[in-house]
Amino acid sequence: METLAERRVAVIIEDDTDIRHLLETVLEQAGFEVVATSNGLDGIAAVREHKPLVTTLDVSMPGIDGFEVAKRIRVFSPTYLVMLTARNEEIDLLQGLDSGADDYVTKPFRPRELRARIEAMLRRPRAHGAVAPEAAAVHAAVSPVAEAHGAGDPGALGAHRALGAHVDGGRAIEAGGASVADSANATDAEWLRHNGLQLNFSSRIVTLEEVEVDLTRSEFELLAALLESGRRVRNKQDLALLLRGEAYLTSGFVSETDKRAVEVHLTNLRRKLGDSAQSPRFIETVRGVGYRLSAARA
Repeated sequence: METLAERRVAVIIEDDTDIRHLLETVLEQAGFEVVATSNGLDGIAAVREHKPLVTTLDVSMPGIDGFEVAKRIRVFSPTYLVMLTARNEEIDLLQGLDSGADDYVTKPFRPRELRARIEAMLRRPRAHGAVAPEAAAVHAAVSPVAEAHGAGDPGALGAHRALGAHVDGGRAIEAGGASVADSANATDAEWLRHNGLQLNFSSRIVTLEEVEVDLTRSEFELLAALLESGRRVRNKQDLALLLRGEAYLTSGFVSETDKRAVEVHLTNLRRKLGDSAQSPRFIETVRGVGYRLSAARA
């Protein structure tokens, strides 16, 4: 059976003609077969028919908006989904991520930055802990047109640790269908523990007082980073680079939208853990700096 990786199809859902043509050029020069649509219903049909590896999605479109389109796509497709929008308020960002988007890019955007974000997504594992091979191909097929549009944009990308998860509707689930019961024989070294919270890298299971907690991929990666770091503070730029697959870069462009995305993910993570920012059991906010693990409790 032909896989998403083998097809290398990208679907564009964008009602602005100029932006749609620019996206077509960038993605075609990056080695994708591109299917372009101008509204949500046609876009959903194209994703269903062509099973794309990557889908770009405008938020403000006639008919159903991008948030609703994303929800409908997530019912049947694991495509990497990038929302493109002029909206940059936190409520819009939250709604986009909750709709199932893998990334959220505000307009006007730089084509090279968009391509870099897609490269980073393609390095994120989709199944059985294997890192997707598409990133090298996309990076090698740099578009001259995209370069011209994005001159001066940082393009170097770092490696990202493969955590090994299936993604279904934007949600992280255990590789190979693992469950808490299945992980009973896991070695103690595979678990990170803190104040009744446990995280297992290989099975991507998180439990709180032995009850499994359902996290998205981004929430899992943020929690894993904080558990690994202990009381060392992780700033928002550092965490944003981690989510973009650039955890080992010493520097990189991080927008205010990226930082707000980290805040949104951590707010959702705290809510799922029943944690309080005012009296944290798990995650402390270090005002003006970032986040760290709370103190251990006896």
